[in-house]
Amino acid sequence: MSEATKPAQRKSSKAPADISLRKNANRAVLGLTIWCLSLVMLTSAQGSTLINNLVSVAFLLYVCGSAIWLRIAKLRGYQYPKYRHVTTADALVYSAALAYFCACYSCLALVFSIVLLHASLNGGVRQTIADAAAFYIGAAGMTLLLDKSWQLQMSTTQSGILFVGLLIYLIMYGLDIHGKVKQLNSQNKKLHKDVLLHKLRGYKLSRYVSPTVWNALNKGRESTLKTERKRVSVFFSDIAGFSAFSEELEAETLTELLNTYLTEMVKIAAAHRGTIDKFMGDGLMVIFGDTNSDGMKSDCLRCVAMAIDMRKKMRELETKWFNQGIKKPLKIRMGINSGFCTVGTFGTSEYMDYTVLGTHVNLASRLESAADSGEILISHETWSLVKDIVMCRDRGEIQAKGFTHPIKVYQVIDFRKEMGKNQSYFEDHTSGFSIHLDLERIKNYDRPRIISNLEKLVEKVRDKI
Repeated sequence: MSEATKPAQRKSSKAPADISLRKNANRAVLGLTIWCLSLVMLTSAQGSTLINNLVSVAFLLYVCGSAIWLRIAKLRGYQYPKYRHVTTADALVYSAALAYFCACYSCLALVFSIVLLHASLNGGVRQTIADAAAFYIGAAGMTLLLDKSWQLQMSTTQSGILFVGLLIYLIMYGLDIHGKVKQLNSQNKKLHKDVLLHKLRGYKLSRYVSPTVWNALNKGRESTLKTERKRVSVFFSDIAGFSAFSEELEAETLTELLNTYLTEMVKIAAAHRGTIDKFMGDGLMVIFGDTNSDGMKSDCLRCVAMAIDMRKKMRELETKWFNQGIKKPLKIRMGINSGFCTVGTFGTSEYMDYTVLGTHVNLASRLESAADSGEILISHETWSLVKDIVMCRDRGEIQAKGFTHPIKVYQVIDFRKEMGKNQSYFEDHTSGFSIHLDLERIKNYDRPRIISNLEKLVEKVRDKI
């Protein structure tokens, strides 16, 4: 054991002792109260005799021994059920002592109420019933044994001593409760700080873990991360020529540009309910159908729709970056494939990763590598699921690395509804001219200004011609 840990352990070992001392205050003060009463009653009612003195000493020894035993039990970490019989024995001895020394109904009722208060606060209903029964048995047994006659009132001296003893008991009990409340408030504040700290750490950690893994761990459903075969759609993308482009920029500019690009792409992926598997530099891998699947066709359509939206967003970012001084346009290339893959956690006991493995994952990566700048390539399996909604162009066959047979591929053009008279998105780029128009995103109050600007531009172009 290192020296650094010893002071902490010594410090922590004192805390239970302080707590147990406060908890034993009730028992010690209660015994002291009854002991004082017994002494007064002994001298005023029965006189000082050898037997009475011996009984008084025995009672005092019992009270002290009970308090010491309870302290030892607390220090050893015993729980309440381990020593509940001690409080029951206390009630029995207290009532027997009262019956022996006093035999007064008012005194018995007062001490009985104190015993029940202590039992109800520390042990609940079960302990209250047990202590009440023990108290009755002790008083009744001593009365029958000594053939005692009980009186209703106490003498003035006895009443005064009883009042002083009760006052001392209530003050000590109040101080004990105050100490417990203070300790609970301190623990509550510390717990509140710990909760806030863990929430902050959890939020930071969630940014480094996929939503699927984070939600499963947060809700205690790690079993959902088991490895199984699923039919999923896998998406890969990266920026064409990014390695050469990164050599031309400063590190700060490159970091800002890449973070902006990834932020926008992640927003689009989240909007289409895709699971982001990992970032690979400027590359992105997204899975559809691993969790909350809507069916293979729907998952595949969401994946293709995400790719189309990413391509549109990239054109907007090109204009933004061009205005910031980046002349060379950045284009992303994307590949999508659908099929049965192995989904789950892979790794060692020290490090685990939730991902997708299989031939169809490799094919999606090969399609992304084979795509041209700004192009979305999909496999024949994916095309067969989206062909009635998405317009695709046959690109023939390609020879993919790791596959012995040529792969049939298709180029995604756009949604069919966007290609006819209901087309809502327009874009064109040429030397000296660039436009992208998304009618669905234009606000009504901006339409007159856009129409006016377009008419002026058309006039200027015609005058120039």
